[in-house]
Amino acid sequence: MTVTDQREPVAGILRAMAADADVRGELVHAARTHSPDVARLGEDDTRRHVTAMVRAAGGWLGTLDRVDDQDFAAALGLGTDRAVQGVPMTSVLRGVQAGLTRAVEITVDRSRSAGVPDGLLLTAVLRLKEYGDAVERHVVNGYRAAERGMPATAEGAARARLLRRLLVHGVLPAPEDLAGAGLRPDGTYHCLVAETRDPGAVRLPAHGIAAVLDGRLVGLLPCRPVYAAGGAGPVAVVSPAVPPAGAGAAYRLCLRALGVAARGGRRGLLDLTDLAGETALAEQPLLGAYLSGRLLGGLDPADDFHRQLALTARAFLDHGRRLDQTAAALFTHPNTVRYRLARLREITGGSPEGSAGPMAALHWWWALSTWLGPGSEPPFRSPS
Repeated sequence: MTVTDQREPVAGILRAMAADADVRGELVHAARTHSPDVARLGEDDTRRHVTAMVRAAGGWLGTLDRVDDQDFAAALGLGTDRAVQGVPMTSVLRGVQAGLTRAVEITVDRSRSAGVPDGLLLTAVLRLKEYGDAVERHVVNGYRAAERGMPATAEGAARARLLRRLLVHGVLPAPEDLAGAGLRPDGTYHCLVAETRDPGAVRLPAHGIAAVLDGRLVGLLPCRPVYAAGGAGPVAVVSPAVPPAGAGAAYRLCLRALGVAARGGRRGLLDLTDLAGETALAEQPLLGAYLSGRLLGGLDPADDFHRQLALTARAFLDHGRRLDQTAAALFTHPNTVRYRLARLREITGGSPEGSAGPMAALHWWWALSTWLGPGSEPPFRSPS
């Protein structure tokens, strides 16, 4: 029996999968489930790309050979489209990897049901992984090509490459390279990270540099930018002015803060320092859960009244532990706020009303925010 004959059972299973609309539906579902950014684009968009990539794999599915000789135009097109749509690279790869993983799972299940020997199945799975790795590489290449194509000039493309080198890879370019891109080695710059790829969303200053990196508008700017849409535009974060050597660290902090702000439903241009507390606490979710369990263990997340008590307590902290301001923010009477705090104390054995010192207030705010979860009202923000 030839090698091709030995592989034919698995190859036949793969060809049947490629022609199976239900299989394509499962791959679409996996990609959308594991990547919310992809899910927001709509199911038809994902299905179109999955169908094109499965069809393009047809030749390879017959032999499981010559991965490097295959046509990966569909994978390149997926990367290009996602870059233009503004989907972050990490979200793109999360969806691709989920789809590939599901394809392997289906292959294994069908091969075992068909009685394919384990040795042959292992070989096929390893070859599938090789093919999947090639798909991922071409998706990334398509994405990067779209990014490089966004600047209108060769000079703009060079600036985009410098930003990626400095901010993403943390490599400080030579002084002459910085100067060539319009940055003074001894200057200081605000790092901007916006959840949009549209340069028109931000009124950029005349100097400094900006580019689209991983689906987001990113820049190093000599002065704080102005958001064109005011408080209504997509969320963006800007750091204090830092030297080029500190830009990579500022960029990473801005990315984390952007995620926190987006999960909280924020809009518009925000200062990194205004998000300092939320960003720092978000880095320790397990510790927040422990704290929530200790202070709020008596509350039931499924009880609407208990959620009302927690929201009131956090609003109380957000407004400097002032009954009148808390009542105004919640459109209720100060006596109602007082009653809810008393009920919270009865249920949990404690209350932020009696917390002594700033650290105790911080612990209560952290516990309440963790218990309530992101996106709860009033807006998720640290105590003053």
